[in-house]
Amino acid sequence: MTPAQNAAFQAGSGATPGTLLTAIASVVLVLALVWVMWVTVGTFRAWQDGQVALLDLVWAALRASIVVLVLGFYLR
Repeated sequence: MTPAQNAAFQAGSGATPGTLLTAIASVVLVLALVWVMWVTVGTFRAWQDGQVALLDLVWAALRASIVVLVLGFYLR
């Protein structure tokens, strides 16, 4: 952004573009972490009921964690 665009954005929104970008990235990562917990708890409950094997539980948690790691890499 040019300095004029940056000043106009800050005057209109009350926040700098960097602050807004950090807030959006934080919200996305928090939602991704909630999704990982949802996947893990859901698979854990299925494992408790005997519907999936222990390896499936570990694999689901690992895949979800890898997705969050990749997302965190791109949002940094």
